Amino acid sequence: MQFDEEVDARLRQTVLGDESLLHKFTDAAGDLAVNLVVGAIILILTIWASAWLSSLTRRAMGRLQGRHAPDLTLQTFVSSMVRYAILAMGFVAVLQQLGVKTTSIVAVLGAASLAVGLALQGALSNVAAGVMILLFRPYRVGDIIETGGKKGTVRALDLVITELATADNLKIVIPNNKVFGDVIVNHSHHPQRRVDVTFRIPAAADLATVMAGVLARARANPLVLDSPEPTVEVALLAESAVEVMITAWTRTADHGAVQADLLLAAKLIGAGQPLTDLPPLPAPPATPEPGPGPKAGRRSLRSRPKA
Repeated sequence: MQFDEEVDARLRQTVLGDESLLHKFTDAAGDLAVNLVVGAIILILTIWASAWLSSLTRRAMGRLQGRHAPDLTLQTFVSSMVRYAILAMGFVAVLQQLGVKTTSIVAVLGAASLAVGLALQGALSNVAAGVMILLFRPYRVGDIIETGGKKGTVRALDLVITELATADNLKIVIPNNKVFGDVIVNHSHHPQRRVDVTFRIPAAADLATVMAGVLARARANPLVLDSPEPTVEVALLAESAVEVMITAWTRTADHGAVQADLLLAAKLIGAGQPLTDLPPLPAPPATPEPGPGPKAGRRSLRSRPKA
């Protein structure tokens, strides 16, 4: 009898232990299922919120730029940063919901980021310079710039490189850290530019006639602006020659044409050629510049006396 009682007691203890273990397993499975459902909901909401806020950021930046042409590069960069930042925060929240200790994960990611940053410090410096260029906008796509001894039209601008096209159609790719760390000369930022032409004539030449002829040529040029008016002055007096400088304002797009015409006119007039024998003047602009109100500084397209 005593043996049977001991067996029954052990059986009852085993059954009770199994029931307790089953209850613990059931509770753990239930908690895991709840955490998985909540984690899935957080993940879905994170993906939706990242897409929505990214689109909202893009539209907001478009409205901030107003009537100007939208800067697609800057919009894409900022909206992508917003999207990935929200996704990262949502991923951490999902891990925490599932009971994963994120402290160790963050430490590992920090160490990995440091190693990757040291290995790619050159590329990361280009990205940092690209961000600064996108924020301060010293130039845009289509501008003519000069930097690092290179001059050309900006064809592409991203977070790593700036692509230029030279006047003879050569492709130049410059890392952004070299561009941002050097002097940047933007030749097309302002709508108007001044043309400075300096030339020398012999001291025995008729200085007054040469100066009057060059000034008349500049005033007759339809690409030269009326305001400010063209000027001509003596820049240097020497025993054998006189240095004369003429200045004229023109549209930025017409700078090269006006400079070439004044250089040729100064050469021929200084050699004694009359105005009537000079090459024909450049053609006037096909259409006037758009814009409300009067066009101050633009020479009217009335008939002109031929030089």
